[in-house]
Amino acid sequence: MFEIHGNTEGVRQTELTKLQAFYMAELDADTFMTEELVTALASASAKLNRELALYVSRSGEILDVVIGDSSTVSLPEYRLRRNQNTLSRVRVIHTHPSASAQLSELDLTALTSLRLDAICAVGVTQSGDVSGISAAFIVGQEFGQLKIEQTDIYPLSKLPRLNWMDRIRDCEEQMRASSVPEPEQAERAILIGISDDSSFNELDSLARTAGAIPVGTLLQKRPAPDSATYIGTGKVRELALAAQTLNADLIIAQDELNGVQIHQLESQTGIRVIDRTNLILDIFAQRARTREGQLQVSLAQLSYQVSHLVGFGLSLSRLGGGIGTRGPGETKLEMDRRAIKRRRTQLREQLDGLKKQRSLQKKRRTRSEIPSTALVGYTNAGKSTIFNALTESNVYVENQLFATLDATTRRIGIEEGRDFLLTDTVGFISNLPTELIEAFQSTLEEAVYSDLLLIVSDASNPEALAQRRVVHETLARLGADQKPCIEVLNKCDQALPEVLDSFPDAVKISALNGDGLDILKNEISARLGGKLCPVQFMIPYSAMQLASLIHEAGQQVTTDYQADGAVICAELDQATLNRIIKAGGGNLTYEILDQDEDA
Repeated sequence: MFEIHGNTEGVRQTELTKLQAFYMAELDADTFMTEELVTALASASAKLNRELALYVSRSGEILDVVIGDSSTVSLPEYRLRRNQNTLSRVRVIHTHPSASAQLSELDLTALTSLRLDAICAVGVTQSGDVSGISAAFIVGQEFGQLKIEQTDIYPLSKLPRLNWMDRIRDCEEQMRASSVPEPEQAERAILIGISDDSSFNELDSLARTAGAIPVGTLLQKRPAPDSATYIGTGKVRELALAAQTLNADLIIAQDELNGVQIHQLESQTGIRVIDRTNLILDIFAQRARTREGQLQVSLAQLSYQVSHLVGFGLSLSRLGGGIGTRGPGETKLEMDRRAIKRRRTQLREQLDGLKKQRSLQKKRRTRSEIPSTALVGYTNAGKSTIFNALTESNVYVENQLFATLDATTRRIGIEEGRDFLLTDTVGFISNLPTELIEAFQSTLEEAVYSDLLLIVSDASNPEALAQRRVVHETLARLGADQKPCIEVLNKCDQALPEVLDSFPDAVKISALNGDGLDILKNEISARLGGKLCPVQFMIPYSAMQLASLIHEAGQQVTTDYQADGAVICAELDQATLNRIIKAGGGNLTYEILDQDEDA
């Protein structure tokens, strides 16, 4: 059943059913509109005392029927292809119940902003008669501005002699002839949410990182999202008006939306809608540089898409190929699901192959007894700057969220000829999408398998404490929350006093100007290789291969063979001890002795 859009509040279902008959009207490609169609439209408009609008394709199909109020009708753009140098191939025929067939400034604005083939006003008297008709066309562009041509107001009887379809085709040629290369323009976004204003700060940064320009915000405080529209029906009307006023072409929601919510918001506002998860995925897609990173992003995007297919399908238009276009039906959706499933399987197989390579690299590191350290922290905390400063590398650094996506590892020398590996990892963020956690598991394993974590916080960010909580929560999700760690407070040259007070035990540095880096390096050295602790192991004879590991890596090693196995005492650094414990699994017991106790 065809749907009537716009302001349907207060309109009886019987009237809506009658309006659906307009979808059945047939126009040939050379007919702008018929007298019968205009007469029926005027009669229905007078009966409702509201403006009515028909969207008609270039081929003559009625694409949409929209109800307004007594003086205006919202002209949704979500069904149109919008290209700066061509027309949309859609014309709008709408009524003016005021009896005037004169086009308004709002009509002309819609003509240019939506790149309509034409806009036509039908004057309607109180009795439902047609008082006159007029139209306007885009006749090219000059100095970057669209030129408009308005017709006179004609009586309905002259309609058959008005060659307006020929005029549209002429205008199309004039548009092409006067077109200039279309510059890539940033999308203008409205941010919406249901929690509080402060959460817009991060969403604003994410939007700018993705390349959008936030032009407004809309907050509707509520305990839970509205199941249909996320922000509630009343706020959606306000959002639609704001989108038109601000000339926005994108809406970004603070939270993850389901398919129904996306469809309803797009239908009622007329512009494309994405949620926070989709936004982050878009940023990741822009930033992935390595083969593994690109595969991981693709897998995450497909996982997201498959859970939103129904919503996307409902919101796609019969025009196809345009912003927020309605879909081709369930058969095509099922085909999409099967195609996505196959592609996800292929991506996982490729990622598994890369994971095996990474596993071999880790085994070689373990055999070479090189301890590893990973930089973890909230996105844009300065991890890559620290990495570059400690390793004298030139990893990409930018004051943006998720500037680093692919893990990078370098070897660093410390005192007495001992080395360690330092890895720069992807930044964490609050409510990190599940799709990303799953897809980036192999990259995030760098934190899981490291001997030591450097947890970096931003001293200049008033949300630093909350961000550190997010980091620890994410590490817990990865199973790395019990790892030995050093708290690092970066950007201390711009520190806020309250942040400094909240991190009393952190190593305080400024990676950009080098302050505190020697202290940090010494702390890493002490935690990884500078301090040896005496350990006593009990190893059963069935697992004596562990004894050779202890003898190779330990100092002051002694062995006492007993009936149940070997008691081995040795001095080991923390990283080596962790590796031996992991290798032993349940085949050994151990006790860390007091420093002054006899080994």
